[in-house]
Amino acid sequence: MKIPISHYEGNYYADETTLQELEANNQVIFRYATASGRIISAANPNGSLHNIAGIINREGNVLGLMPHPERACESLLGSTDGNIIWESINERYQRGSR
Repeated sequence: MKIPISHYEGNYYADETTLQELEANNQVIFRYATASGRIISAANPNGSLHNIAGIINREGNVLGLMPHPERACESLLGSTDGNIIWESINERYQRGSR
């Protein structure tokens, strides 16, 4: 997906214990990556630790996201890739699962 970012100088930061917990609990659900899916530092536009672009809480019902899918939901805006996120959230909600 190609989603606009608008973080100014922001990036994801947490202490090592928190990062380990997020990884162990599969709470990191979006990462900055290359077009081919490689997670490398060159694909990370803001220096977020672990290339983190989005996380969820343990219950899976709260999402924190740096990219802005709402800015990629109409062809007029140059991309409709953001709709993939909205559709995925809706599907999960309909199924009642994380």
